[in-house]
Amino acid sequence: MKQYFDYGSLVVIVITFVLFVIALFAKGFTHDLLLEAGVFLVSVKIIMVGYKSSKEHERILKELQDIASSLKQ
Repeated sequence: MKQYFDYGSLVVIVITFVLFVIALFAKGFTHDLLLEAGVFLVSVKIIMVGYKSSKEHERILKELQDIASSLKQ
């Protein structure tokens, strides 16, 4: 799991999930449940975009290093 998420992302996921569960029991199964689920899903989506961005960043850096090493030769 460590290879997919950093510690900050895991903390955000856990805190958001805990707050989602607390809101679920505090407000009950009403129409507000959809709002709370939406907030949770937006948080997860932001983390997923951050992960995708970091992987793309690593790929670009690797390509730049390959270009630099081929130029040095």
